[in-house]
Amino acid sequence: MEKSALPGDENGGAVANGRSETQISDVAGRDGPEGVAVEPARDAWGSKIQYLLAQVGFSVGLGNVWRFPYLCHLNGGGAFVLLYVLLLVVVGIPLFFLELAAGQCIQQGSIGVWKTISPKLVGIGYSSCVVCFFVALYYNVIIAWSLFYLGSSFQYPLPWEECPEPVNNQTVKECTGSSPTTYFWFRKTLDITDSIDETGQLNPIMTGCLLAAWAIVCLAMIKGIKSSGKVMYFSSIFPYVVLLCFLIRGLLLDGAAEGIIYMFYPKLELWGNVQVWRQAATQVFFALGLGFGSIIAYSSYNPRRNNCHRDALMVSFINFFTSVFATLVVFAVLGFRAKNIAKECVLSNLKLLSQLSDVELEQNPFSPQFNIFEPSSVSLEEYREWFLRNGSGVPVNVTDCNPEDEMKKGAEGTGLAFITFTQAMSLFPASPFWSALFFLMLLNLGLSTMFGTMQGILTPLMDNFKSLMRHKTILTVGSCTVGFLIGLMFTQRCGNYFVTMFDDYSATLPLIIVVIFETLSVAWIYGADRFLDDIENMLQWRPPAVYRIIWKYISLLAMVGLLGASLLQMLFKRPTYVAWNREEATEVRLEYPGWALGVLTILIVIASLPIPLGVLHSLLRSWLGAAPTWGANAERETYTKCSSVDLDSVPVDTREEGGDGESPGAERCRLLAREDEAEEATTEV
Repeated sequence: MEKSALPGDENGGAVANGRSETQISDVAGRDGPEGVAVEPARDAWGSKIQYLLAQVGFSVGLGNVWRFPYLCHLNGGGAFVLLYVLLLVVVGIPLFFLELAAGQCIQQGSIGVWKTISPKLVGIGYSSCVVCFFVALYYNVIIAWSLFYLGSSFQYPLPWEECPEPVNNQTVKECTGSSPTTYFWFRKTLDITDSIDETGQLNPIMTGCLLAAWAIVCLAMIKGIKSSGKVMYFSSIFPYVVLLCFLIRGLLLDGAAEGIIYMFYPKLELWGNVQVWRQAATQVFFALGLGFGSIIAYSSYNPRRNNCHRDALMVSFINFFTSVFATLVVFAVLGFRAKNIAKECVLSNLKLLSQLSDVELEQNPFSPQFNIFEPSSVSLEEYREWFLRNGSGVPVNVTDCNPEDEMKKGAEGTGLAFITFTQAMSLFPASPFWSALFFLMLLNLGLSTMFGTMQGILTPLMDNFKSLMRHKTILTVGSCTVGFLIGLMFTQRCGNYFVTMFDDYSATLPLIIVVIFETLSVAWIYGADRFLDDIENMLQWRPPAVYRIIWKYISLLAMVGLLGASLLQMLFKRPTYVAWNREEATEVRLEYPGWALGVLTILIVIASLPIPLGVLHSLLRSWLGAAPTWGANAERETYTKCSSVDLDSVPVDTREEGGDGESPGAERCRLLAREDEAEEATTEV
């Protein structure tokens, strides 16, 4: 039986006419029907470009620059890129579209969205908020590091180009045993301990940088999206300008072509490795920012007629393009670095050969044809040809100077940004300029992601607790202050180890669990077909039916498989971290001590616990009589139709303070459920 049009969805209604939140807000603050006060309208984006820049800025983060290139390098280059595209299309884009549509449809943050669908699901939103809080704590520390390196870049020569001057004719063993950039990172920047067990005092310089980072975030978000949206014009666009500059400069460097060829040479045999699939799926998952609630929060400020399907495709492919773009830049520069290291290796080996006597050189078959006493006249290619031709006949201490050996030493995360790439830039002419440009780019990448992460906390809380909406500035300043105070744990001398712990464990499993329940909620509890009906009502056209199959089966199975693979890896392989051994001047891999395993377990539990607690809370309220009566009809009435919500027409006194009541517009959302019941009653008659 064909359903009649819902009130508010007819052609004459505000929603059907395409009235945006901005248009509706014209009447905000006036008295509603019968003199009942109406809540002021929610914020809205100043323009579509602000919204797109915000979504791109959130999804395109530091991982695109220092994680994706490493995974490409580790997992077969071009083969990994093809696998990534496959998973992006089959899993990533549909889930990204789901979150965009849910936020825009219900016009609420993550807590309000899932509570509108069912009060039992409210814990999904709270879990997203907890994960965002954990991520914000350590992510701003990375921004603080970028601030420190940015400030240090305004020196000539750069402070990490050479080891410190010898004191009393004694060199700094830690620097000579590693490299100037490694020494500057571990000793001058972090002043790191040898293990996570050695706490140490606060690092005053890093504490100051962390305070500055939180101050920037606070000032940019003090007026919500109205202020952060304007910042996005710079923070989201500037990194692309820098990447383009680095790509042009990098392609002109000696060794850049070899680096890029090495990067994208496909090794399709790695597709048979389960771990490659797991890492590709995890990268798709985190690159798009699924599960944080930030996507939902940003899209909730859109007009309901906004084409969120087109946005999902656009942002996803911009994200992928950025990852590949950054990979080209990274490996062009690393190819240049590898060739320079190989040339230094040739000079070192020629020096060893020159120390042999003339008799030894004449009597040995490995005697080179080039002049070893003029190293500058010997090319890398000539040396390698001689070395490979003589094979084992050369002296033991003379090595093959192969640039590929250096390229195989993959680096990711902070190691890539603050050590490897920094070392390569120190070889550039005008190195301070390029260094300042690079760390300013990292700063903006981090800030744009940080804005989205904080929005994933603030928007749901303000939507669910109306008293917080009236004190938005206090909430923002208070959140940033708490974040700074708790974040001081990361500015200890062992703080880098805690950053690694939070990055590896506080978000990964909880976010996967959140997205699994999001998909279950929409595809099975609410119903994929009903959700597509809502989207059709909202956009005036129906998305392809393939989304129903993907949401119900493919995406859900993929996420469950990813969760299982991640759990198995944790259970069968004790968690480890990379520590810096000061005496040996090298990195070592250590197992987390028992207390640290307890901490990371608590982090995972705290982030995941709101989901079952939300279900339990709803069941208890039903049992105590605070919810509709038991039975199929009462349960069915819980699942609400999204697209009939008109937040700006809901009187204040129908919204419960404190977030314990029904979500805004819930009464109007239930029109579909009541209509269904009426149809069933008619059928029975």
